[in-house]
Amino acid sequence: MEIEKTNRMNALFEFYATLLTEKQMNYMELYYADDFSLGEIAEEYNVSRQAVYDNIKRTEKILEEYERKLHLVSDYIVREEQLEKLEHYVKEHYPKDETLASGIKELQDLDE
Repeated sequence: MEIEKTNRMNALFEFYATLLTEKQMNYMELYYADDFSLGEIAEEYNVSRQAVYDNIKRTEKILEEYERKLHLVSDYIVREEQLEKLEHYVKEHYPKDETLASGIKELQDLDE
């Protein structure tokens, strides 16, 4: 399994899991987060391997569609990059400014 795809699916899952059905959440978590094989998931839920595969593929498309419409993951990545730039700038140009440091910390805490 491609590491990039796994990372993307885990990120999408983190943001949109609550919009999925319980079965979709369980299959995706087992497959992507816990690294279960399709056969192991099928055995766990007493369904065919093909049923698990189809469910995971449909769920991947659903997660990508949520991201296409809502942009939560991409917006988060952009915010993180901008915050890193700001933090670096402040450390370099205003290393003793407690107010700026505190403001950056508050921004970082918003996404946690």
